Amino acid sequence: MSEQFSRRLALLGDADNLPLLTHCLHGIERECLRVDGDGHLALTPHPRILGSALTHPQITTDYSEGLLEFITPTATSVEQTLDNLEDIHRFASTRLDGEYLWSPSMPCELPDEETIPIARYGSSHIGRLKYVYRKGLALRYGKTMQCIAGIHYNFSLPEALWKVLQQHEDGGVSPRDFQSAHYIALIRNFRRYSWLLMYLFGASPALDAGFLRGRPHQLERFDEHTLYLPYATSLRMSDLGYQNNAQAGLTPCYNDLDSYIESLRRAVSTPYPPYEKIGTKQNGEWLQLNTNVLQIENEYYSNIRPKRVTYTGERPIQALTSRGVQYVEARCLDINPFLPLGIDASEARFLDAFLIYCALQDSPLLEGGECRSCTENFLKVVKEGRRPGLHLQNGKQSVLLKDWAGELLERIAPIAELLDRAHGGDAHRQSLEQQREKVANPDTTPSAQVLAEMRARGESFSAFALRQSREHAEQFRAQSLSAEKTAHFETLAANSLAEQAALERHPEGDFDTFVAAYQASILGLIGV
Repeated sequence: MSEQFSRRLALLGDADNLPLLTHCLHGIERECLRVDGDGHLALTPHPRILGSALTHPQITTDYSEGLLEFITPTATSVEQTLDNLEDIHRFASTRLDGEYLWSPSMPCELPDEETIPIARYGSSHIGRLKYVYRKGLALRYGKTMQCIAGIHYNFSLPEALWKVLQQHEDGGVSPRDFQSAHYIALIRNFRRYSWLLMYLFGASPALDAGFLRGRPHQLERFDEHTLYLPYATSLRMSDLGYQNNAQAGLTPCYNDLDSYIESLRRAVSTPYPPYEKIGTKQNGEWLQLNTNVLQIENEYYSNIRPKRVTYTGERPIQALTSRGVQYVEARCLDINPFLPLGIDASEARFLDAFLIYCALQDSPLLEGGECRSCTENFLKVVKEGRRPGLHLQNGKQSVLLKDWAGELLERIAPIAELLDRAHGGDAHRQSLEQQREKVANPDTTPSAQVLAEMRARGESFSAFALRQSREHAEQFRAQSLSAEKTAHFETLAANSLAEQAALERHPEGDFDTFVAAYQASILGLIGV
């Protein structure tokens, strides 16, 4: 344990500072496909009864019309966040007529690419922009890849905690810059250690055989309808043969916020020849927003992002440039198909401890080959993380995954203890013990349990997933929401539809001008 890490632990353990740990903010975004009763992708429009996918604050769509996304409000309590997520699931489940929420991350049996419906957001300029952006994703990466679902975990430490750290470490920069620099340091450590999350929580070792559309692969056949890797933890986070695109060479720098912003700004303003050949329009119809490496900054598929809540009409890069980093969004988490919400309190508590560890631990700059070894470690774990005797690269040393994982859990233990002292009880310590058991016994990991369940029941991936989806639907529908909560969601739905209608009634200028202004907004950041 380094001197700085020990000093920070002691500082947060002080009686005056300990309560700050109860003010961390959490938010969860859970994506899930809608499927019909036979486990096929629902081709129906986004249910109007759920509200407008464009303007609803908690129920929207991601890539496809059939890919729902549930967004919780932020809360200081993990339990409250999960309660909010459960309320959304219960409301949606009771409104889906003959349809289910698909339980795992990897998609159901999909129709041909042309048939997969791209999400639509109405006729307003912003609604059309979101649709054209998704058309561009289809051109660049294919529709099939966009049907993968995941869980995004949003987390922030209270600003008062950053101020306490700054008082004892560095008074030479503004509070905003201190906070941003330390969130970027957190992200560097996340890059170093996120392989551990894939081992502990990866839950996609298998997929429907049709997913790869005949592309070459190195997966093995589980049965007639299922492909898998015997020691995989998260095929969702593997390359799956989809690395032949402009993003393959894009590696934003996480050594400081300015260079991160600059690398993304350059990507959204630099033409990419294969996309230039396609063009932005064909016969007057928009195909993609532009022909650059990225259409917009959110197109970059990163495992974690620095974030700042944006104002209306503001782009993410603009928000980060103007006001610095406010929170991080961890994006590499699989949906656990055994859990109705895809995540539970034990996982969330460990994520808190893990992210705080990444924030407090020393975080030297990523230099030389370390970036590459971080990526290689991550990819090795998602493909073969449960392989006995698997080694990873820790600096210049090759180490057993099992040994390194145990060492990391020991380092995280004091943070779990601090969180338990702050919140009362021993829930964080119990979560840590559950993770230790997974390291000691790989058969207890979600990825191993998925394969064991499929073998025990003689089920294909899709049959297993559909059974879980039906069981979860029964649980959600067995206990209906209170009249008050039901009315709340019905009001949100009605208000969102009214808000979309208002946007469509009052367009300003034409769509081409709107897109041009949106693209130009990034150019003002050159040289910032």
